[in-house]
Amino acid sequence: MTINKLKRTAICFSLLAAFSCTDNFEEINTNPEGATTGQIEQDYNNIKSLFKPSFSRIYISDITWQYQIQQSLQADGWSGYMITPVPFGNTNNYDYALNPGWNGFAWDTAYLDVISNMYKVKQRAEGKFDQFYAWSLIIKVAQMQRITDMYGPAVYSKFGDLGAVLYDSQKDIYTQMFKDLDFAVAELTKRVNANEDSSFVGTDLSLYAGNYTQWVKYANSLRLRLAMRVVKVDPALAKTEAEKAVSNSIGVFKVNGDVMKVKSPVDLNVIDVMSHSWVGLFMGADMQSILGGYEDPRIAKYWNTSEITPGQYASVRNGVTYPSGSTYAKFSQTGPRTKTGEVTWMTTAEVYFLRAEGALRGWNMGGTGKELYEAGIAASFEENGVSGASAYAADNTKKPLDYIDPLFPANNTPAVSKVTVAWGTTNEENLEKIITQKWIATYPDGQEAWSEFRRTGYPKLFRIANNRSGGVISTELGVRRLPFAQSEVANNPKGVESGVAVLGGADNGATRLWWDTTGANF
Repeated sequence: MTINKLKRTAICFSLLAAFSCTDNFEEINTNPEGATTGQIEQDYNNIKSLFKPSFSRIYISDITWQYQIQQSLQADGWSGYMITPVPFGNTNNYDYALNPGWNGFAWDTAYLDVISNMYKVKQRAEGKFDQFYAWSLIIKVAQMQRITDMYGPAVYSKFGDLGAVLYDSQKDIYTQMFKDLDFAVAELTKRVNANEDSSFVGTDLSLYAGNYTQWVKYANSLRLRLAMRVVKVDPALAKTEAEKAVSNSIGVFKVNGDVMKVKSPVDLNVIDVMSHSWVGLFMGADMQSILGGYEDPRIAKYWNTSEITPGQYASVRNGVTYPSGSTYAKFSQTGPRTKTGEVTWMTTAEVYFLRAEGALRGWNMGGTGKELYEAGIAASFEENGVSGASAYAADNTKKPLDYIDPLFPANNTPAVSKVTVAWGTTNEENLEKIITQKWIATYPDGQEAWSEFRRTGYPKLFRIANNRSGGVISTELGVRRLPFAQSEVANNPKGVESGVAVLGGADNGATRLWWDTTGANF
């Protein structure tokens, strides 16, 4: 299998161009004999159209090859979820010979398709139609959280500036994201309390269908995720923001009806296409080790059994030698979970696990760590349509399995994760259990799983056997970030220079992000 070489008809690579090349879409597509400017504004038509791309581009759900280089060939593999076992030649992210042609795509599509449009919403709605401005801020934060957690410093406050577009430090980006959520939550909560009809109906392409209350819950839950991300570098800020999210009058996700999902506009799942139509995406070794060892019933929802070991699962270890694109073609492919055209941005289970960690740290999360941890397991079981959550959560015997490669015994390796499922006794032990269960529940979003692995070191994952980074990236620590996009190096060099200045290290895959600090978790 090879990556398709399809290209957009026209693409502007620098951030200045990203703003300029999309700035006249409305004018180009306006019917000169149609509605007046006043009528267009009255129906919000000059604003509503700007939201549509976000629902399929933050987590690309419509064009498979674009999703592949946005996330599949990066975080989905580094998280241990799934592998495309193809010998891509001299540049392959899985063995840490990072491919710059792949690794800037997430950046480019974020600014072209999402951030530029949310900037125009700000211009047209701020102070005038603030419900739309508030909504745009939630979407902007959802996108920028992913981008800054991939690259570190990025363009945030300076977007839209003329000339060189300078980068914000990741610390400043997080500070601004919290402020943006403050405005969004306050504005939409005001409208919920006034029983105001939603202006988002017909434009909101998520399963929320324009519901203001659900968007506030999502914003609060997103704040909780951001708060936990910075806990090691700024614990006071993390506690304040986490408790603010949970204590909000509307609150965070609590039932599976709250889950943030978006329907693919082409009614397919790009992960399923890669695994089945392309025959090029298979179960990661860590998934088999952890879910198989726990005899976790979700494994049958996530993966199909294999042809190479009929009736059993067979997985591929990350970063080994892949002889050909068809070598592992009979291993376990994706299962029912990715047959649906729905893409999950955030689960209720994740929110319970975030609250469980907060309680473990002594924060007011509305329950004990054990209660919230077990509620997270129950929510994930319910979401995936499996039973037995209580017995599973109480199991203090089963542990992850050693990895066995049915084709190449040289790839075999002992299990690295040793924890059971049942709530333990020490903070560190329970944190490992929380993050391991969050990792299971967050599937298939490898981006979020990779970020939590970098933050905590959990779940413990198999190390690659074929490190071709030339000594740049540690086999033990793995990839810590993506280098800045080639489009930025070519078209916004002063911006990249400003990003490197606040990065704290070289622009490579080994430099840690601001929140990715060394030292203990407690």
